[in-house]
Amino acid sequence: MNQRRVVITGMGTVNPLGNSVEQTWEALLAGRSGIGPITRFDASHLPTQIAGEVKDFDYRDYFSGDLAKKAKRMAPFCHYAAAATREAALQAGLETIKDKSTIGISYGSGVGGLGVQHENSLVLKDRGHRRVSPFYVPMSIGNIAAGVLSMIWGVTGPNISLQTACASANHAIATAFMVLRSGMAEVMIAGGSEGALIEISIAGFGNMQALSTRNDSPETASRPYDTDRDGFVLSEGGATLILEDYDHARRRGAPILAEVLSCGMSGDACDLVAPDPQGRGAALSMKMALNQAGVSPGDLGYINTHGTSTPVGDIAELRGIAEALGDAADVPLVGSTKSYHGHLLGAAAGLEAVITTQALREQVVPANLNLDTPDPELPPLQLPRETVKASFSRALSNSFGFGGHNSSLLLGTAPQEI
Repeated sequence: MNQRRVVITGMGTVNPLGNSVEQTWEALLAGRSGIGPITRFDASHLPTQIAGEVKDFDYRDYFSGDLAKKAKRMAPFCHYAAAATREAALQAGLETIKDKSTIGISYGSGVGGLGVQHENSLVLKDRGHRRVSPFYVPMSIGNIAAGVLSMIWGVTGPNISLQTACASANHAIATAFMVLRSGMAEVMIAGGSEGALIEISIAGFGNMQALSTRNDSPETASRPYDTDRDGFVLSEGGATLILEDYDHARRRGAPILAEVLSCGMSGDACDLVAPDPQGRGAALSMKMALNQAGVSPGDLGYINTHGTSTPVGDIAELRGIAEALGDAADVPLVGSTKSYHGHLLGAAAGLEAVITTQALREQVVPANLNLDTPDPELPPLQLPRETVKASFSRALSNSFGFGGHNSSLLLGTAPQEI
């Protein structure tokens, strides 16, 4: 029996670069950073005072009826999921599919409603248990975005939520891919969202010495692979891809943007937060993705890396790429778009899958922003410092999370008519 082919028929995003795929792609090609001073709260007493905030966003634009009332109590990650999914669903024509039981959801978040948890903890301490919101639990648990999306779109197929830190969205997309391959659904809403730009997040990551403190120059703070990198920039947002069985998409005339060829996953078995310094887990994930699709390393044209701008993580991943690709390591163009939009935690992989799809569609690879002086410890890979017009049909998108969760998504150009 031939395996089902899985394609992408819609994409949407809300992130520091813009509130749509078009705005995001334009910002990338223009070399424009989405990082700036924190405006959500007074961060003047914190070592890190910069972040990637979603701008000009009103959640009320994305909810109606009874859900509009409920949305007031929802955490931001639910709002971002709703906005990103609307753009993706409209592009895919999701509303025209009559049988909603054939549509499922696989959505991730790294920390879910952290702000709701924090606020209610303060209420409990200061005002007692009776003042804790009765909506505290359903509005803070990480799976609630997937539940909200099912209600907005009335879809009743498989509904899954994943939480694997910064690999969450990639794992969600991979799970959606496997659900479609199994025949359990015809269409899957997949991706991730995050809304954790609050004081305790900046304090916590900051005390780990994981965040950049380049407060005087926010737009240059995220600088993966540069010798002067000093940590990642915390960001927020959401990204959604509509994955669909290829034959189903063709029958209904849906736009086919790219093909999902395979996925790879692995565990580092190394540390709570630090990656395997040699990138062995990352290499295994990438090799798995290539082997699953029968794609040789030399066929890769682009790798959108996890590349967060941390001293240890960046080197480990590139060592993993060198191991996974072997003699073909210098073939693909390699880069991290976190240099533009920062690190969206559980939503990062979703946004980067959108960007990788756009790169395949436009045959353009964004530059590595702020890569002024490449770290001398980097293996000899192609790390373009200018936007490159290229010709390629295969691309990898990597995302790795605390706990040693590794994920690689292999995408290809839209398949030709058979």
